[in-house]
Amino acid sequence: MYFTQEFRKIDLDKIGNEMFELSKRLFPICRSITGDGVRETLSIINEYIPLSISEVPSGTKVLDWEIPEEWNIQDAWVKNSKGEKIVDFKNSNLHVVNYSIPVDKKVSLNELKEHIFTIPEYPEWIPYKTTYYNRNWGFCMPHKLYEQLDNGEYQVKIESELKKGLLTYGELLIKGRLKEEVLFSCHICHPSLCNDNLSGIVIATQLANILKKFNLKNSYRFVFVPGTIGAISWLSQNEQKVQNIKSGLVLTLLGDSSSFHYKKSRKGNADVDSIMEYLLNQNEESKIHDFSPYGYDERQYCSPGFNLPVGRITRTPFGEFPEYHTSADNLDFIGANNLSESISLLFQFISIMETNSKYYNLFPKGEPQLGKRGLYDSSEGQNFSNEYRDALLWILNLSDGNHTLLDIAIKSKLKFESILQSANQLNKAGLLKEIV
Repeated sequence: MYFTQEFRKIDLDKIGNEMFELSKRLFPICRSITGDGVRETLSIINEYIPLSISEVPSGTKVLDWEIPEEWNIQDAWVKNSKGEKIVDFKNSNLHVVNYSIPVDKKVSLNELKEHIFTIPEYPEWIPYKTTYYNRNWGFCMPHKLYEQLDNGEYQVKIESELKKGLLTYGELLIKGRLKEEVLFSCHICHPSLCNDNLSGIVIATQLANILKKFNLKNSYRFVFVPGTIGAISWLSQNEQKVQNIKSGLVLTLLGDSSSFHYKKSRKGNADVDSIMEYLLNQNEESKIHDFSPYGYDERQYCSPGFNLPVGRITRTPFGEFPEYHTSADNLDFIGANNLSESISLLFQFISIMETNSKYYNLFPKGEPQLGKRGLYDSSEGQNFSNEYRDALLWILNLSDGNHTLLDIAIKSKLKFESILQSANQLNKAGLLKEIV
């Protein structure tokens, strides 16, 4: 019960507000898969938790990929024939297609339009676009502004730099009594987008900050990586370590107000899958999805050569809400309360990870006498709740070394906390032996 009790003492409103404040601080930074924006983000996270920073040089082979050139940007704008800035990177870093090459020239309206991206169905929003592996340049703007563009000459300027550099990622290993690890991964490559994925970043940061104060059974590894290429780089650099990962979650899209969605690992029946399915089944609006090889970095961790037991937890999945990859995914779209609800779910996950043991019934022949051990009262348990009584009997019956406490909770349809509490009582009474 230790973790459940301790997590209940946490002021969720307080940490929700702290996560939202960190989101506000990180929001203006122009992040990408490489560059100073990633470093600045990791530097801020390092104020909260002691990150180990790794950097992989451009041109390095990482599995079947190669680290690209590093990209940084100082400024960008479009001026009309009157010299007025109609698009300004300093107003929103989404205005520039991420990884745009440098450009400084005058163009016609027709040529400009070849490099403009908008969202006609949401005319006031700015889309988020990238050109990581295709040398190009472009601007993103509200469609309402696009429709107002006049014929004439435009000056376009992008002060960016692509050069041999480094891909940067951060990680923290919080060691427990066991070498077996639980992985929490979040992507840090998106610029001013809150749900995707400042929500994952601030939740991972806060969760690590809390966990490092506990005496843990499992070890917990937190990785903050650029999407796809960052996860591939981490796997490439850590192939000998991944055998210790027994469960994991990709954290993203956790700041909006919708119900939770869990995507299973490729294994489909790993501990993480069973735990998350059990937790989400308590809310009929939550959804469980089978694994598919399309999505976030779970598809890297679950690639067949690694096949790690890593699932993905979100609220609304990517691409299923209109604000996705647009300027509408801003600080108004997420909320402190939503962030605190999301981290509360992770506390429940960790509580089960820490306490979900298997036991042997030391008196398996017949039902042991519970009354003489104080587990029933003298009137055949009339002063005990039915759930407590049922939990005792279910645990004794299924503690054969093959069933975890979660297995018993699922089979009995009793709360995990009730099963855990009853198991502790049976253990104290000398009726159970924990399998270590």
